[in-house]
Amino acid sequence: MYYENSLVTELNPTFLFTWKGTRNYHEQNYHSHEHIEMAFVLSGVGKYRIDDVVYDVKEGDILILNPGVKHQSILTSPATPTTEFFVGFTDIKLKNYPPNYMMLKDGSPIFHTTGELRQKLYKLCMAIAAEYSVCEEGRYFMLNSYLVQMLLLIIREQTHAVKISTGYSFDSTNKKYIVQQILNYLSDHYNEKISLDQIAENMYLSPFYISKIFKIETGDTPIRFLINLRLEHAKELLEQGFSGSIKEVAAQVGYEDVYHFSKVFKKKYGISPSRVREEETKIK
Repeated sequence: MYYENSLVTELNPTFLFTWKGTRNYHEQNYHSHEHIEMAFVLSGVGKYRIDDVVYDVKEGDILILNPGVKHQSILTSPATPTTEFFVGFTDIKLKNYPPNYMMLKDGSPIFHTTGELRQKLYKLCMAIAAEYSVCEEGRYFMLNSYLVQMLLLIIREQTHAVKISTGYSFDSTNKKYIVQQILNYLSDHYNEKISLDQIAENMYLSPFYISKIFKIETGDTPIRFLINLRLEHAKELLEQGFSGSIKEVAAQVGYEDVYHFSKVFKKKYGISPSRVREEETKIK
């Protein structure tokens, strides 16, 4: 689900190329590109000159090289050269940034990954390399999907998690709020076809959890409450002289089966709907 402060409102990059290799030499050209290059250092140590600043790089580092940013790889130790995995892409737009531009949270073009994130990125790099080496059906779309996953992992690492406003914590105040929302929904839609699964889906909660907290707060289940609500409205219609048939009364409060309606009505009030109508007619 998208939330208001998200950097990502749309993410459909154009995958351009990938390259994997070991730097056994100084890169000759201090250069830039019109597209974004993203490099993941798979192993080794080295240096990168980026916009006239020299950075140390090592295994697990991600380099984001935006369009127009001049860069050059520098070999520091022939014994431990860097093995790098590059992906080139274009056509991205992140909120509050120019087109085709990615910014890390500290303004640096480099950040170091560890643990689970590093492993996920490594696996995606290997998946891209494997897919790139063959020409199977849907190759471009598969490559693009791996690229999108890499970008999202990096973006998530740079942003704080935000609780979505429709999510609910399980404290007492929120329980009361959720139950009130359910009560409001049932009151507004009692004459429609309603299921517990539908209510749960609308509130992004499980049917079990909804039933549990509703029972705690009201002493009743949502479905039992709905049945009582429908029957109360049906009784009001009959007492107020509704001229339609019993079948029409049932339909007015959400029942398609008039026999079932009459059965639950009599169970609740000890009298059939038709008998209620007769009694009201005698009084009048």
